[in-house]
Amino acid sequence: MGKAKKVGARRKTSGAPAGARGGPAKANSNPFEVKVNRQKFQILGRKTRHDVGLPGVSRARALRKRTQTLLKEYKERDKSNVFRDKRFGEYNSSMSPEEKMMKRFALEQQRHHEKKSIYNLNEDEELTHYGQSLADIEKHNDIVDSDSDAEDRGALSAELTAAHFGGGGGLLHKKTQQEDEEQGKAKSRKELIEELIAKSKQEKRERQAQREDALELTEKLDQDWKEIQTLLSHKTPKSENRDKKEKPKPDAYDMMVRELGFEMKAQPSNRMKTEAELAKEEQERLKKLEAERLRRMLGKDEDENVKKPKHISADDLNDGFVLDKDDRRLLSYKDGKMNVEEDGQEEQSKEASDPESNEEEGDSSGREDTEESDSPDSHSDLESNVESEEENEKPAKEQRQTPGRGPTSGKGRAGKAAGDELPYTFAAPESYEELRSLLLGRSMEEQLLVVERIQKCNHPSLAEGNKAKLEKLFGFLLEYVGDLATDDPPDLRVIDKLVVHLYNLCQMFPESASDAVKFVLRDAMHEMEEMIETKGRATLPGLDVLIYLKITRLLFPTSDFWHPVVTPALVCLSQLLTKCPVLSLQDVVKGLFVCCLFLEYVALSQRFIPELINFLLGILYIATPNKASQGSTLVHPFRALGKNSELLVVSDREDVATWQQSSLSLRWASGLRAPTSTEANHIRLSCLAVGLALLKRCVLMYGSLPSFHAIMGPLRALLTDHLADCSHPQELQELCQSTLTEMESQKQLCRPLTCEKSKPVPLKLFTPRLVKVLEFGRKQGSSKEEQERKRLIHKHKREFKGAVREIRKDNQFLARMQLSEIMERDAERKRKVKQLFNSLATQEGEWKALKRKKFKK
Repeated sequence: MGKAKKVGARRKTSGAPAGARGGPAKANSNPFEVKVNRQKFQILGRKTRHDVGLPGVSRARALRKRTQTLLKEYKERDKSNVFRDKRFGEYNSSMSPEEKMMKRFALEQQRHHEKKSIYNLNEDEELTHYGQSLADIEKHNDIVDSDSDAEDRGALSAELTAAHFGGGGGLLHKKTQQEDEEQGKAKSRKELIEELIAKSKQEKRERQAQREDALELTEKLDQDWKEIQTLLSHKTPKSENRDKKEKPKPDAYDMMVRELGFEMKAQPSNRMKTEAELAKEEQERLKKLEAERLRRMLGKDEDENVKKPKHISADDLNDGFVLDKDDRRLLSYKDGKMNVEEDGQEEQSKEASDPESNEEEGDSSGREDTEESDSPDSHSDLESNVESEEENEKPAKEQRQTPGRGPTSGKGRAGKAAGDELPYTFAAPESYEELRSLLLGRSMEEQLLVVERIQKCNHPSLAEGNKAKLEKLFGFLLEYVGDLATDDPPDLRVIDKLVVHLYNLCQMFPESASDAVKFVLRDAMHEMEEMIETKGRATLPGLDVLIYLKITRLLFPTSDFWHPVVTPALVCLSQLLTKCPVLSLQDVVKGLFVCCLFLEYVALSQRFIPELINFLLGILYIATPNKASQGSTLVHPFRALGKNSELLVVSDREDVATWQQSSLSLRWASGLRAPTSTEANHIRLSCLAVGLALLKRCVLMYGSLPSFHAIMGPLRALLTDHLADCSHPQELQELCQSTLTEMESQKQLCRPLTCEKSKPVPLKLFTPRLVKVLEFGRKQGSSKEEQERKRLIHKHKREFKGAVREIRKDNQFLARMQLSEIMERDAERKRKVKQLFNSLATQEGEWKALKRKKFKK
């Protein structure tokens, strides 16, 4: 028992309030809410801050905070009104409440005493309306008189109010002592009412009289004002005003504004036609012109196609004609003869010789020309040997009856002119011979016109098979260009004009055009290889292949790194400069032409062509005597010694003196005519001038190469040591000096190769090796900045996770609030539905009970 007492005493002692012992009361936490974070290992010296946690308390605190903040925002999410406290000093924490109240009181007093408006200068004056104060009017104390007019409607007098609403007793009290003495006896209520009515009628008549007087005065005032206004409205005439004051001249800005106001606005234009529509219109136009040409060639009159009226009335005056054009001509005589026949012949010759102008004109103009040439009134049927005046004076009727008289009638001449005229429509040629027959024997303009009309009449958008026809036309034109180049002399003007049509066809059909050009180049290379196999050497190709290479540069882009047509063409050019030896002046001219093509090919890409530099070196070598040029290294196709080693050396002084610098003609490349000795010397000097000009272009193009001076070393040696001392014309010496100047002006971009300087090997030093001791628990192997960066990254990661956790909890809290709102709405709806059902059930029961009651009766 003693032990039990001790335990009870301890319990009583521990259960005593803490305040009784003098200390503050400490709230004991619920042991079920305490969470102990146990550690796997206890480490000496480590401080732990989260050994014990209170998740329930933390959760309640977070819930309370979200209820006060997040829930409040959620409930006010659709509200735009915000309450703002604009009291003075409300959000100023530095002011005490007493100071705020005193300042607010002072502002209130200041607001009452200051002027309400800065423009109100007389605030103490009382505002009136018709002599009555506005303050009294705002009190609405007006008395309504039922017998007054519309102006006084709603205003009652005090006597009327007292009489009708006060029982009439008030009128007795209003009598003064003077009135009582005069009357001597009191009036009855009826007398007082009659007197009141009479008084009100009297006041009404007085107001009516005042209103009439005011109306008369107003009318009189209006009349007087009109008379005064006529005097005031009198103005001086415009001429006097113009003399008194001149109008100011408009300045530049006003003039520009007026011009912009009157400027013509943009007008809507017609829709632009597509390529297919334009081709269709062009084909129809050419077909119509061709039909007219055939009609003129066959001698058919245009009047045959015109439908004549079937029936002519007896009253018809036959005056329904229209004079479309004045057919009158100037009558002239020569040696006693009229010049009408000559005029008609000149017009027909103009029509036959100028088909282009007839084609450009419209259909209407073509018809008018044919009418003039074919009509019997054109006097084309007159014979040239008319001598008698009787025939000239014959009436037009007899001449119309015999239009075909004479050896050369008008129809015959028109048909012959139409036959000689170029057709307007052409079918696409199916073979090269057909195209050659169309173009052979015609002038350059006619050939170009034939090719153009073939393209227009066979446009790919007009028929299904026209594409294949035009693709074949490109190959035929290419072959025709080769034939023109092999003629004697070559017709280069026609070739130059046909390149335009080749370019248009190449743009329309690039694949077929590239195949055709590659086929031509492949054929030329095969011939050169066969010649090398059979004879051991090959000659430079003819002018046709060179022109094909020129056309290739014009049809396809040459700046691409690799192109299916241009790249094989470059290989072909390089093969021509390396495998074909130079044996004559004809080969020199062809080789220089190939060099020009090379420079045109690489003008944009600026590729380095070693074959070009080697060929120019050979040209300069063969232009100097062998004794002077010993020591220079040459490669194929040139030889340092031999028959052709001095091919361009000129020994005749007279030919050197008579030479004039000009462009080198390609007719010497064909080799169809051997030049004379003087022409040969002039060709040699011209070739040397072309070679120097090409060398100068190469210097300007390749000046930016690091190995420029090494490449141009042999060329500079030849120019400095030999060509400058030779007896060449002054133009060649100046060109040589300018080329040397350009070479020397280029900077040295590369440094000569030298051995790499190696650092000296240091002596071995016995330096102690320091090994850093790793400390566990710390991140090693980094500097202080790196450690700070890692610490910030770790902190950011931790804060990011905490923010994500809080956002997730906020979403869960909002989801619970939304669910509770939905549950409340559902419960309210169920309650209302249940209440409706109960009321309906009660009504149904009462109705059935009433029905049973009626049934029992």
